[in-house]
Amino acid sequence: MTSLIFLHFRKNKWWAFKQMGSHRKFFSDIDGLTFYKMLGTGSDPGFSMYPDFSTYALLLNWNDESSANEYFKSNPYFNSLLSRADSYRRVSLSCFKSVGKWDNENPFIGDQNKIESDKYKVGVITRATIHFSKLVYFWRSVKSASDAISSAQGVSFFKGIGELPFVQQATFSIWDSVSDIKSFAYNNTNHKEIVEKTRRQNWYSEDLFARFHVLNDSGVKKINHE
Repeated sequence: MTSLIFLHFRKNKWWAFKQMGSHRKFFSDIDGLTFYKMLGTGSDPGFSMYPDFSTYALLLNWNDESSANEYFKSNPYFNSLLSRADSYRRVSLSCFKSVGKWDNENPFIGDQNKIESDKYKVGVITRATIHFSKLVYFWRSVKSASDAISSAQGVSFFKGIGELPFVQQATFSIWDSVSDIKSFAYNNTNHKEIVEKTRRQNWYSEDLFARFHVLNDSGVKKINHE
């Protein structure tokens, strides 16, 4: 399973920002953890040139649910993140389709043991490392695609996430069903044109597209520090 946690900071923004550079030492030996990323977020829906310095995302991929539950219950670093955040949202996911690579591997491919089903809401991660020579083309083109997704039928959540500003970008979205995703992919003209352009002009040195069943979504939970 995969966990994606969005952490919102109102008072501890500088501390939160520093975690982008210092978090790795806290993930060197976590039972059942197979892949992780600490990610910044964009201030606009989808890909954004302007960071949201109040919100960060923690992406964790697990061998099993029990390992995830134990981490969230007792890990000191995760508890430290929560103690400094003002609110958070935790989404639990199970991958049923993943194509491409992230840091030369497909971290979600081992989870693909389920058939897509409209019984579940669907989480989608799209991620790419952009060639430096293609940055201008990318940033000129993506706003229309992001606007199209954020207003598409069946989208209940849409947020840009990323490792490095401008170069390593991703989005996470939640859709009501697989049918809504397919309708958007096949029928939205702006989206189709962007996809064709990325392939024709070879924008990415690495990319990944993954779909997940949403097993649980806690929604935004405020943290009481009293």
